[in-house]
Amino acid sequence: MHVPGIHWVVADDNHICSKVVESILRRTGLPFTHIMSPMPDYFRKVTSPPRGVANRRAALKWIGKNSNNGIIYFGDDDNTFDLRLFNEIRDTKKISMFPVGLIGEYGISSPVVHNGKVIGFFDSWPAKRIWPVDMAGFAININFLKANASMPFKAGYEEDQFLRNNHVIMDDIEPKAKNCTEVYVWHTQARKHSVSNVLIDLSIAEKNPLYTSLVALLREVKRLGMGITTTRKGTIPYITKEGKSATL
Repeated sequence: MHVPGIHWVVADDNHICSKVVESILRRTGLPFTHIMSPMPDYFRKVTSPPRGVANRRAALKWIGKNSNNGIIYFGDDDNTFDLRLFNEIRDTKKISMFPVGLIGEYGISSPVVHNGKVIGFFDSWPAKRIWPVDMAGFAININFLKANASMPFKAGYEEDQFLRNNHVIMDDIEPKAKNCTEVYVWHTQARKHSVSNVLIDLSIAEKNPLYTSLVALLREVKRLGMGITTTRKGTIPYITKEGKSATL
């Protein structure tokens, strides 16, 4: 309700749209679309169900049929947002990316930026993904969206496959949040988060120009109380590029 110029597509994980959710949506006064998008029964039985895929697919299908202008952002129900995020992603030409806090052993997931360009990614679960990013860590222009681009029912690989299906390349990425040195969105969930402890000597790393945005971001993570850095014992950090990881 604090964000101007927004249309909220709410995908309900159910076979019918919840009347309770609809009543809340109407009270907001926001323009919205409320659609049902239940997870297929088969995936409810697997050990790690790919949550949110059916919802995002349904929303993308609706957008493809009803809109030809604007920016798509997947705002999940376990995210918390700084209002600055929405102002920044409005001018996304193709695809913009930015840090997401409270994720994994690093306490942060983010692109690494050098001279205004994304050169790699800092994420504690690279898993040989070309695009090791969180769903809350990017926004995409509708006009850049490829026809029939979708995401797989494979937990952990939804973002990577979606971006691959849209034929994203590094030069397409527009870094936001002060060249990925600040945090405007968090994966808060409904649980307590442990403080991350990253094994890196920032006094040495800051002398390497390739780590400029990462050093500043890790200092911001510490300032926000989400994590610390250490030179003795902690999680070994890696930068990932094109599915390959290199230690810092």
